[in-house]
Amino acid sequence: MGDRIRGWAHFLTLLTLISVGTTGCTEDPGNRAAIEVDAPTALADQAVHLRITGLTPGEEVTVNSQTVDGQGKQWHGQVTFRADAHGLIALDTARPNAGTYQNPDGMGLFWSMTPQTGDPEGTSFFPPALPQHTYDVTLTAAAHGHQLASRTLTREWFGAGVTSRKLTLAAHKVSGELFLPAPGTPRHPAVLVFGGSEGGNTQAPVAALLASHGYPALALGYFGLPGLPDVLENIPLEYFTTAARLLAAQPGVDPNHVLAMGYSRGSEAALLLADDYPDLIHGAVVYSPSAQVNGGFPDYGTTAWTKDGKPIAQGLIPLDHISGPVMTIAGADDQLWNSPLWARQIVQELDAAGNHYPHQALVFPNAGHGVGTYPYLAAGTRAVHPVTGREIDLGGSRAGNAAAQEAGWPKVLTLLASL
Repeated sequence: MGDRIRGWAHFLTLLTLISVGTTGCTEDPGNRAAIEVDAPTALADQAVHLRITGLTPGEEVTVNSQTVDGQGKQWHGQVTFRADAHGLIALDTARPNAGTYQNPDGMGLFWSMTPQTGDPEGTSFFPPALPQHTYDVTLTAAAHGHQLASRTLTREWFGAGVTSRKLTLAAHKVSGELFLPAPGTPRHPAVLVFGGSEGGNTQAPVAALLASHGYPALALGYFGLPGLPDVLENIPLEYFTTAARLLAAQPGVDPNHVLAMGYSRGSEAALLLADDYPDLIHGAVVYSPSAQVNGGFPDYGTTAWTKDGKPIAQGLIPLDHISGPVMTIAGADDQLWNSPLWARQIVQELDAAGNHYPHQALVFPNAGHGVGTYPYLAAGTRAVHPVTGREIDLGGSRAGNAAAQEAGWPKVLTLLASL
């Protein structure tokens, strides 16, 4: 299933700024505390470095984070620290005494936030409905019942100059959203991005961030949208190639380096495309992948994918024609299916085929099916599947998934940069 499994949604409403402050705390006009940050406005996948200065040495300070997601749900993180001998708390290195995360982590107050209502393990932060570009996170520091400092940070999905436009079946023969870097950006590799069995178009924030890093991206829906099949059944590979050719023709795209990025069931399509259309698709990045073609969904007795109007048989995905790099990313504790085994198997098959392009498997401990993609959003380890309505165990831990995303996403960007 696709990204976010933290957020399968058809992204909904505008993020709004919630009230600043710490409940029950009053202002202390005599304090000199301040929350310092290197980047008050930054991309949603960018780490910021926070320090709280002007504290009394050794005093215990509670630091809160607050925001509202695209469904209007309030989220809150909280940790307590003890100021060092210089009256400083550097969040990158400070170890919390208690709170929503346990180990030193400069971005812990972002990914560890919990919903005001509901089970954190069964709830995920929903990004805003694009093209809403930003959401705000308010940080406060308090001690002895007094609020010492407050700072609001803005998190962005669109870098400077990034543009987006909807693609429709009527006008473009595909349903999706195209994100392009600022005009005049030198040609870069491009990425066709799509999710898994959740349907819809869940990958728009991923594509927006890729474009913000200079890589044109098309977030593609292939079922569960108006005019498309209702379920994952008999999806033509030619539908994806239509989208890939449209992407390759965009200004700023290096047409020799269009990659497919698929999550979960989408990994099957990504690998099939890379192998069946090596002149069009220059490799793949696959999250929580499968090394084999599975049946349709939710009816596994049906055909998932077709080519030239014929069913693609279930079984091992051939990888002997891939003409580009392949990166597989999985969580070692994936409880939905055996993606760790398949991630390694894909790389082994490429080795056996003598593929000379870079290929590697990244399998992260303590992560589950929610191992990707970009970091720093809160996400649970269980979810209600939007197609079946059943709750599923995704495996891993919130901290394990967050660590995997923080480590894995830069490797994807590095791979793209290497092309």
